[in-house]
Amino acid sequence: MKPTRFLLVATTVLSLWAVPAAAQRIVPALPDPAAESRAHAIDKSLRCLVCQNQTIADSNADLAIQLRQIVRERIVAGDNDEQVRQFVVARYGDWVLMRPPFNLATALLWIGPAILLIVGGIAAVLFLRRQRRRSDPAVPLSAEEQARLATLLRDKGPA
Repeated sequence: MKPTRFLLVATTVLSLWAVPAAAQRIVPALPDPAAESRAHAIDKSLRCLVCQNQTIADSNADLAIQLRQIVRERIVAGDNDEQVRQFVVARYGDWVLMRPPFNLATALLWIGPAILLIVGGIAAVLFLRRQRRRSDPAVPLSAEEQARLATLLRDKGPA
């Protein structure tokens, strides 16, 4: 078999093998387009607990698929958007929200980066001040040291 034909066959087989991996498991859409639109908006506001930086609308993790199904079930049950979010938060905590509320439990999440930036800035200033104090100004050589240096340079001479 010619190398080009082999490469073509191998590429085709490998690409067909990757198709199931790319398939997205889809939660059945609600029959009412308005309800489906609400569900999708709620999906965008909930975090995938497996992926952590994706919404459940963008994730294909099993938990995200289950959460999308729960959202649709709660909408069919007659819950409004806030009740659906509260239902999910009651099970998984504030972390499931893409924008968790500011409260005592999440305060460190909100102000932690600012605290770290301030502490880092103070540490850098203190470090630089200490370094500046440590460096002594250059002291000129004494006459004896200059004579010794001249002797050493003369003895070394051009090679």
